[in-house]
Amino acid sequence: MINFLGMTGTAMTEEEEFREIYNLDVISIPTNKPMVRIDQNDVIYKNENAKFRAIVEEIKKSHEKGQPVLVGTISIEKSEKLSSILKKEGIPHEVLNAKFHEKEAEIIAQAGKYGAVTIATNMAGRGTDIMLGGNSEYLALQEMRKRQIPEYLIEQATAFNETDDTQILEARRIFKELKSKYDEKIKEEKQKVIEAGGLKIIGTERHESRRIDNQLRGRSGRQGDNGESRFYIGLDDDLMKIFGGDMITNVYNTLGADENIPIEAKVISNAVERAQKRVEGRNFSIRKNVLQYDDVMNVQREIIYKQRKEVLDGKSLKENIVSMINSLAEEIVLLHLEGGEHSNKEALVQEVKNIFDVDISIDMQKINKDKIIQKIKDEAMKIYEEKEKEIGIEPMRELERVVMLKVVDQKWMDHIDSMDELKNGIGLRAYGQKNPVDQYRIEGFDMFDEMVANIKIDVVKLMLHIQKREDAQRTQTIEITKVAQESLNSINFESSSRKYAKSTRKNIKCNSSE
Repeated sequence: MINFLGMTGTAMTEEEEFREIYNLDVISIPTNKPMVRIDQNDVIYKNENAKFRAIVEEIKKSHEKGQPVLVGTISIEKSEKLSSILKKEGIPHEVLNAKFHEKEAEIIAQAGKYGAVTIATNMAGRGTDIMLGGNSEYLALQEMRKRQIPEYLIEQATAFNETDDTQILEARRIFKELKSKYDEKIKEEKQKVIEAGGLKIIGTERHESRRIDNQLRGRSGRQGDNGESRFYIGLDDDLMKIFGGDMITNVYNTLGADENIPIEAKVISNAVERAQKRVEGRNFSIRKNVLQYDDVMNVQREIIYKQRKEVLDGKSLKENIVSMINSLAEEIVLLHLEGGEHSNKEALVQEVKNIFDVDISIDMQKINKDKIIQKIKDEAMKIYEEKEKEIGIEPMRELERVVMLKVVDQKWMDHIDSMDELKNGIGLRAYGQKNPVDQYRIEGFDMFDEMVANIKIDVVKLMLHIQKREDAQRTQTIEITKVAQESLNSINFESSSRKYAKSTRKNIKCNSSE
């Protein structure tokens, strides 16, 4: 696939990420008309207060000659601070900070009117072109609302789908008529704005990503219109702290320079852009690592969801559970008796009793692994078959699904929490000269194997310890969820909180046929 990026003469800042992470080719699409916007060098001030004073003075000059100004801020707090200064100076303006979504598109559309001053955060009024002199389309729609034309007809007025609806056709006629009227009115004002220099963009701070700065600049100079842009930077801005603004501040202090004297040099603008590239590279690495972490969880998620789907589809789980019983019997015996003379016989007897409800104490007098394993399997299957006869074949199949689903869901939720905790601290592995992503993958799969082993233990333990209640009242129903609940109501479960040793987790699968 190919990702198309419309550009305004600036570098494609995310090209490497598209290629490396998403394996997408990137093509730069030239602008529809030649770009004539003038992008001025950045101006740097000692601190934010000096920077804001300079910005206000620049807004005053532009406002006096009728040049519309769009001021971009990085936060609501900064937009409101600048607004309060403009109010004191008596400069009329609009503030768009994504707090009043319903009006912002309309206001931003008119930000290109003669003498307009608009302060906007990154998110405000996105997706709406600023037309020099004003936006005739929005003015026409506003006029239709004043005429109390229904909203659904106003929405259809700008559509192009074919229709025979007379009301929609009339709405489109009205819209076209009003737009033509406002186009004529805007012509003269648009020319005045062009003579004043077009839309002026003022950035109050450089963003960590050049892409956001380019988007702000791109508000001006659309479709061959003239315009200009400039960023004002304070040495106490967040990005400048990363770049090394303290060093330049020391130069200011050493020279005893007035804080209102700006520094304007292409070399500093380039240095700021290099700082942005470093931050972008760091953020790119973070996003890439997050995707790699997510890949680990995605593999595990597919395994678990496949298991759940089999349960929800009503597939018989008897074979799965019989397989769990057999493989678990082998694993437990081999685990406890692999030490020869130092084997933990008492622990094995207790473990088998807790999980399988089988007593093997007599068999432990003369240890024979194969015979012990076979006895556990035979006795466990005998218990399982007896419970099936007692409960009934269909209720037993339903109960198997309920138990499996309940155990898998609980263990999976616990596993997700554990994986989140692992991810939060995995970065520390870098201090031990280990790749955090690799360690997350290794430890994550170890934890997954442990979870699967615990699923097996809990399912086997629950199914071999269930007891039917003789006083249970069962009603006829066709809903599987109610049948499942009634099956659960008629069964007594013993506690299954005990976890099996971690060393049993290797190569264990819920649906293992071993």
